[in-house]
Amino acid sequence: FGSRVHQLATSNRLTFATFLPPPFTPKMANQVQISKKRKFVADGVFYAELNEFLQRTLAEDGYAGVEVRVTPIRTEIIIRATRTREVLGEKGRRIRELTALVQKRYGFPENSVELFAERVENRASCAMAQCESLRYKLLGGLAARRAVYGVMRFVMENGAKGCEVIISGKMRAQRAKAMKFRQGYLISTGEPKKHYIDEAVRHVAMRQGMIGIKVKIMMSHDPEGKMGPKMMLPDNITVHEPKEEVQVMQPVPEDEGYGGYGGYEAPAEEEQ
Repeated sequence: FGSRVHQLATSNRLTFATFLPPPFTPKMANQVQISKKRKFVADGVFYAELNEFLQRTLAEDGYAGVEVRVTPIRTEIIIRATRTREVLGEKGRRIRELTALVQKRYGFPENSVELFAERVENRASCAMAQCESLRYKLLGGLAARRAVYGVMRFVMENGAKGCEVIISGKMRAQRAKAMKFRQGYLISTGEPKKHYIDEAVRHVAMRQGMIGIKVKIMMSHDPEGKMGPKMMLPDNITVHEPKEEVQVMQPVPEDEGYGGYGGYEAPAEEEQ
């Protein structure tokens, strides 16, 4: 190994990529017998790299996350986006290009990986989509405060329970600062946070420096589970309307007097 490094160094071809191991895919993890720990790490690295690649490639098309499903026959990659038509491209050309790139990068066999595009139902409750929207507004030269209020209004008008936006960096002055905007109701801890809070972070390369954006959206409860989480909040209290009370009157018999002991009868007058 040492002689190989020396040979590469002397030939001026020493690069970081030379020592990178071949990428490990979920498909390979299923075929090769490896420990559970290594398998989960490999799956996590594959997902992180794929997510980063799609995030940069489909930023303008409202990219909102990816889901990897590994089956014995093939690996399915489902791309969630607000504008699926742009993701698919003309006659499905762009999705085929992305499939070929993923296949070559991770060494998948022919026809063993397939990419699908899924449309986001409610883009107002998708933090990633709103983060990208805010990013492009700032790049377009819109004032930070105005851009944030526009995004928050759109989110709240479309049925979200709460919204928080944090912008940090050099806005106008040379000194960096952070601005926090909040509206509505937001939870920050516990199990419900995993279901109700959608969070996204983006970096905007402005002329004066890098600006960070963080968007938090709390979705509202949906019994069908389409526009929001199906699970109800544990501290949610439902107050029902009181039932109409019907007063039942018990009839009193005429022959009975007070207390059921019979009425007072006057003594009969003696006959004279």
